[in-house]
Amino acid sequence: MTTNNVVVDGWFSEKSKLWPGQAMSLQVEEVLFHERSKYQDVMVFKSKTYGNVLVLDGAIQCTERDEFSYQEMITHLPLNCHPNPTNVLVIGAGDGGVIREVVKHPRVEKVIQCEIDEKVIEVSKKYLQYMSKGYDSDKLEQHIGDGFAFMNKHKKQFDVIITDSSDPEGPAEALFEEPYYQLMKEALKPGGIICTQGECVWLHMDLIKKMHKFCRRLYKVVDYAYCTIPTYPSGQIGFMLCSTSPDTNFREPIHKWTNEEKKKLELRYYNADVHRAAFALPEFARKALEDDEDED
Repeated sequence: MTTNNVVVDGWFSEKSKLWPGQAMSLQVEEVLFHERSKYQDVMVFKSKTYGNVLVLDGAIQCTERDEFSYQEMITHLPLNCHPNPTNVLVIGAGDGGVIREVVKHPRVEKVIQCEIDEKVIEVSKKYLQYMSKGYDSDKLEQHIGDGFAFMNKHKKQFDVIITDSSDPEGPAEALFEEPYYQLMKEALKPGGIICTQGECVWLHMDLIKKMHKFCRRLYKVVDYAYCTIPTYPSGQIGFMLCSTSPDTNFREPIHKWTNEEKKKLELRYYNADVHRAAFALPEFARKALEDDEDED
């Protein structure tokens, strides 16, 4: 994939068979980096209105303008529903945004990141410096390698596991299937929680319903939430949350922060009200997941 193939007349357009008939376009001021890593095509460009943008295999991963909504929600939804999330595993998240949010959480003592593509980390440190500033934290231990292999060797070790994956295409496809969720379950301590990138209700409801169904076979409590983010397909992205404890209530955060604490944590999207509201799904999505439960 050459730069000329993805930037046409000064515009980048995100096209995929996962969202046929539509595209998100951003005006490009300058391509800052474009190279193929061992695993994927990696590009960073400076956009006219969204800051620097990371693109992997032609799909937007994050922009400096709106990344915080996704990073804060995929992190603090699960962490604030666990009584004491001291030990956290993050799969993926090479741009560093999730790591930034995890290490700032007051109750987290240690976070292990398992990212397969070192090039993404390297590029993010250079071009996405606010996003990747958590890489300097003493709480972080980093492993460059496959998340499946890592979890196979580390059973019953984590309070919370967060999977920040790209879309279910190519290597990431396995991260949306039942064996991966079983593996995460085995890597959790008793009462552990997982949170994964859960795609978009406007585009992937069949996949979400399938995931919701097998998650309910594996975990005691399963719920689905979402946030808004302009540069993800259809402006929305979801999260699949699962707990091994029957006492977990994802819809009510255990840990709540004052306005002063939120300011100190540099939160720009997440708060307790947004946490609760994230589970209020539009009727078509709510009904689809309710029908899935009725089929059991």
